[in-house]
Amino acid sequence: MAVTVLADVLVEMADTLVDDFDVIDFLQVLTERCVQLLDVSAAGILLTDQQATLQLVAASSERTRLLELFQLQTDQGPCVDCFNSGQPVSVPDIRSAGRWPRFTAAAAEVGFVSVHAMPMRLRADVIGALNLFGVEPGTLDAGKLRAGKALADVATIGLLQQRAIRYRDTLTDQLQTALNSRVLIEQAKGVLAERLHVGLDQAFALLRGAARNRNRNLSELALAIVDGTDQISGSEPNAAH
Repeated sequence: MAVTVLADVLVEMADTLVDDFDVIDFLQVLTERCVQLLDVSAAGILLTDQQATLQLVAASSERTRLLELFQLQTDQGPCVDCFNSGQPVSVPDIRSAGRWPRFTAAAAEVGFVSVHAMPMRLRADVIGALNLFGVEPGTLDAGKLRAGKALADVATIGLLQQRAIRYRDTLTDQLQTALNSRVLIEQAKGVLAERLHVGLDQAFALLRGAARNRNRNLSELALAIVDGTDQISGSEPNAAH
């Protein structure tokens, strides 16, 4: 992986950190850049809510989203362990790890074999985890692990960027807003998928593309789709990569 490519991505992420940046879209882009840069098949981000419960806020694909949700529902898996311990969890081959039997079965169903989870830290507090999935067994080399940590740090900085975030209670308010927005987005994906007869990944791409083209907040447009005050056609451009 070229250092210049990583630098370009970090600059891209930094450029999005304006006062009113879209948290969900920012984290979604970050998962996609992880896939591009780190030679992994998919990525997801889990964050805590106000009750210190992990929630899914971004995933690079629908099957990743489903696997992350399964971990949360069963409270079992490497990403959950990463958050609870505050330490990275690297599993080159889940099938031979002898841990998380239910997660191992669920991962096999969607084709993932390896996973590398990295904690997202605010000083001593762990606020979430960045999770990388592979369809082939294997480790990440030291350079890619360092790059992954850098991207996890960027995600954490992004969540703390707004000037109003100075204390922990303000941080949890922003995280809760992001989690609430994600619920709306999932509802809008379902509406679009049913209305346009497309898959959930394509529905999300259409939603993101429309939000960007119309210069609207992603969760704001999702709410309009859900309550029927706005529509998206199947000819809308997909989100830019």
